[in-house]
Parts: sequence; C-alpha cells; structure tokens
Amino acid sequence: MNILYRCFAVLLLVCALTTGSAAFAASRVPSDLSASLKKTPPAHPRLFLTDTQKPALREKIENEPLWKSVYDYLLANTEIVKELPPLTRKKTGKRLLSVSRACIQRVSYLALTYRMTGDASSLERAKEEMLAVAQFEDWNPSHFLDVAEMTMAMAIGYDWLYNDLDADTRATIRNAIVEKGLRTSLKGGGWVTTTHNWNQVCHGGLVAGALAVLEDEPVLSRRIIERALANVPRAMHEYEPDGVYPEGPSYWGYGTTYNVLLIAALESALGKDFGLSQSPGFMKTPYFYLQTTAPTGLYYNFSDCGTRGCAAAAMHWFGGRLQQPGLLWNEKKALEGFVDAKPNPSGSADRMLTFLLIWGQPVDQLETPKMLSWQGNGRTPIAILRNGWDANDAFFAIKGGSPGSNHAHMDIGSFVLDMEGVRWAHELGAQNYHNLESKGIDLWNRSQDSERWTVFRLNNYSHSTLTVDEQLQRVKGRAPITDFSSTADASFAIVDMTPVYEGQLRTAKRGGRLSGKTVLLQDELETLDRATSVCWGMMTQAAVEISADHPNMAVLKKDGKELTLKVLTPSDAVLSLYDAETPPQPYDEKNPDTRMLRFTTQIPASTQQTLTVMMYTGSAPENSPELSPLKKW
Repeated sequence: MNILYRCFAVLLLVCALTTGSAAFAASRVPSDLSASLKKTPPAHPRLFLTDTQKPALREKIENEPLWKSVYDYLLANTEIVKELPPLTRKKTGKRLLSVSRACIQRVSYLALTYRMTGDASSLERAKEEMLAVAQFEDWNPSHFLDVAEMTMAMAIGYDWLYNDLDADTRATIRNAIVEKGLRTSLKGGGWVTTTHNWNQVCHGGLVAGALAVLEDEPVLSRRIIERALANVPRAMHEYEPDGVYPEGPSYWGYGTTYNVLLIAALESALGKDFGLSQSPGFMKTPYFYLQTTAPTGLYYNFSDCGTRGCAAAAMHWFGGRLQQPGLLWNEKKALEGFVDAKPNPSGSADRMLTFLLIWGQPVDQLETPKMLSWQGNGRTPIAILRNGWDANDAFFAIKGGSPGSNHAHMDIGSFVLDMEGVRWAHELGAQNYHNLESKGIDLWNRSQDSERWTVFRLNNYSHSTLTVDEQLQRVKGRAPITDFSSTADASFAIVDMTPVYEGQLRTAKRGGRLSGKTVLLQDELETLDRATSVCWGMMTQAAVEISADHPNMAVLKKDGKELTLKVLTPSDAVLSLYDAETPPQPYDEKNPDTRMLRFTTQIPASTQQTLTVMMYTGSAPENSPELSPLKKW
C-alpha cells in the first residue's frame, strides 16, 4: 500500500508539473529561479532569521528600551504557553484557523526564545506542540487558509530548531509539512489564482514550507515556489497604482504581512525575491496603512475591516527598505500600547510578534509625516483629509469602489470623521463570519439579491451614505474619485457615485471638504423621470440632540466634546434619529449605543438637487461657507 501511495503521489506531481494550470501558463516564472534552486540550500536556520543575523537582533533588544519591552512581552507569553496543553484539532464551524494561528504564535515564540536564550524547556515545548499538530488527521484543506498558516507555523519551528531536533522528530515534522501542507496544495483551488488575501496567505505559507524542506523535497518544493511566483503577482496587482489595499487596513495587515513573509523567506533562503517587491504599487502601500489610521488610533474601517489594529510587523519591514521619515509615526504608539497590554496567548493578534522583533526599526526619533491629505486610486479608491497628526486634529476619510469587491460593503460614499479626539461619524464594521454562517446566511455570495445584503452591517442602510427609495446600492457599480486637492487650508475629494445608483438616480456625486475644524459634505443629485426619495444618513455613537427650533441642526456629544451638524440645503430638511442598536433581522448582531442621524428629501422627476451638510467643533464659523458647485471646488 505504501509503494502504491508513493507511485500515485509521484504521478500526481508529474501531472501537475506537466499540465499546470491556466494561471501558471499565463504567467512567466523568473528565468533565474532554476539556477537559484540548483544551488545547495543554505544551512538551517535559513528562514527569516539566520544565525548571522541574530547578533543584530540581540543588540537591538539590549540597546533600545522599547524593543526590550517587546521582547520581555514575548518572553512573558512564552512562559504562559509552556503551561498550556498542546493544541488539538478543534474547528470553529468550518474553520481550523484559530488553531493554526495559535500554532504560529506558540511555535515562533518558543523557537525564538530558545534561539535567544538557550532555554531547553522552550525547545522541548516547541517539539511537543509540533508533534501534536503533526498527528492531526489533516489541517482542514476545505478552508485552505488553515493549511497555509499551519504550514507556516511548522516551517518556522522545523527550520529554526532543525539542528536541535532528533532525527525522528525532524522526520515526523517534515513529513507533516510535506503531506498535510505541500502535497495537499497540489489539488489547487480558487486561492491559487484569486486576487485577494487568500492568494498571499496561502502561497506565503506554502513557500515557507517548501523552503524549509527544500533539500529533502527538491521537485515538490520547486513546484510550490514556481506556482507562487506565477500567481502571487495577481494579488499584488491589486496594489496598483497607489498602494491601496481594497479590503481595508486590517486585511492589509493580513494579506500584506504574508506577502512580505513570502518575499522575506525567498530572500533569506535563495538570496532574492525574483522581482516581487518591485511590483507596481507595492512599495507605496505602507503609506496607505499610515494614512488610514486616524490620530485617534482608529482605522478608517471600511469593508470588513476592524476598528483598531496593533503594531504592524510589515510596516517595520517597509520602514527598513524605504527609510522614509514619518512612515512609522503610528507604530511607536502602537508598540507602546502593545507592551502595556496583558499577555495574550490566543494567537489572534500577536502571532507575528517574532517578526515585529526581527524587522523592528528604531522608533525613538520619529519625524511627523509631512503629507497631510492623501488619495489613492485602484479597485477601492479612497481619500484622507486631515489638518494634522496630533490626537485632536481633524480626520475625514471617504471612499469610492464597488460593493462587489472582496469583503466589501454597500458603503460607497460613506465617510468617517474624527475631531477633538472623538470619532463622530462611525463605521460598524463586519459581523462575525461564523455567527452568520452558523445561522445559514449565504455570506460570501456577492450577487445583487444575495442574503449577504440583508445583513444590516453590510448594506447601505447602516452606512454614512445615501439610500434612494429604500433600495440597495448596485453591486456591479464602481465609483471613482474624480477630483482631489490636498491644499492645506481647504482639502477636498469628490466621488462619482452614479454607477452604484444606476437605475435609481441619473447622477450622484459626493464631495467632502475639510477646512480647519469644519467639514462640508455636498451631494449633487439628478433624478430620473420619476419622483424620488433620498435619505441622507450618518452613523454615530455620540449622543444626539436635535434642535427644537431649528430641526435642520443637531448637537452631538461624546467624551465631553461637542460637534454641531447643520443641513444647509435643502433648507427645509428635518433631522431625525434611527436607533441602530437593534437591527431588523434576528441574525443581526446588536450595535450598542449606536444611532443614525438622518433626513429624507423628496425630489421631483428629472430634477437636480443639492444636499449640503456642515459639521464643525467649537463655535460656529464666523462666515457660512460659500456654496458652489462641485465642479468649481
């Protein structure tokens, strides 16, 4: 049976090598890859942190107090991990992902601790963890992210501890990497050629595994590496032209980190990345991550994005490459908050901490970023307007794009607004995926009539944008940012939302302008040949008081601060509140202390109408803003 299995496996591999896939045929494998792979692989450890690089890491920890604190945090977590039982194959719904991520954290922490301190208990505990995972029946290939992240975990442990593992342990771990990771991947799947984070994560984890076992499995490893180099550019194309990550900053932290891990693995083991880092837009993407973090520390959390991140290992990798003053402005604060937190051995947020240490750049003397406002084009164009980088400075962000993009919401034209250290215009973010899947919701179908759009947090009824005749935005529409100005005294951005209101409005354009502590939001609409109802809304977690004497005006209060919102046109607008705490569907999660401030206007057929809203903190502007058409901004 064993001989038959090996013959079948070889046949499968030969078929994969000879026939390939449409994606493989469509992309060119670098001509210098063959020569690199023919060389004798460098000695272990060869991935990410070689022994020759270890003294520099030790020096950083010894000489820079903040990095010493990060290292101490890792050591504290490592001691907690030692007291935990080894991981078991326990799925959450269709995912084993939390186990894979916990494995990355545990194995990388234990392995790095052993390499830095020589602590034998860390070595033994890492072996125990990897042997337990090696015995799993599989790593859940039906949800291939789970396989990829587990392969990454095992590759790190196998490579970093290689010289101190006994022969039997080494063989068991290597066999698991090969059979449960690399060979399983030969069946392929949508992740091979897709353009979103699955591509980056899956190829990144598998290439690390292939490089770890390169001398024992040269043919198989070559196949894995060739396939990655042929297909990862499909995902990296999404960064063009300006580095915007279409799935938002928290998914940037996922997909981009694995893309960087892929590059770093290739460079450390083969001496080059075969041009991946030069992909157009890729070296611009750290500016997207920098700019989408507000002075409050909150993300511009569009799409399925979380509200706040943690210290980003990939930002330090980019920082080391680019050496641009100000690029790591937000990272020092993130690091300080990180080391003040309680140890977290769950693997959910801290699993890349070892790479944060390895790639970490000096953060003692950082310059304030010179660029205030920023605009990035691409699949999901966004614009960021700000008047400074301090905690109380104003931050306004707005987006175009399409609800049809991966992880996207019906949030075209939506915005967030931070002033005086408070987020006034709020994004709810995504609902837990398993929570919805377990209730039978067809969450990943992005067609116009999908159940996905019945989820309150995902449709336009919950976003700070427009709703026309109570209809959903159009999934096939894609809204560009058509104009942008970064002038210090009055920066602005204009989104042409017409494509996502196809069949609802003849035209729909939205402009946002920031001047000092005042934001002007202006919509220019034209109806079709029928009367139309348009609802303007802003989601907020502030307390709201609508003026009894001036129903077009409201005062928002939060954390001891106030923001005034006034509808300038139409002059007869009447503001109202919609309690968003308990959404309409039984499967919707509650949104504590959340409400929609809105007004509805009736527009006759074939009529142009302008909706203008002013928001400001402090006293009212001395002069009302001069209203002018968007084309004259």
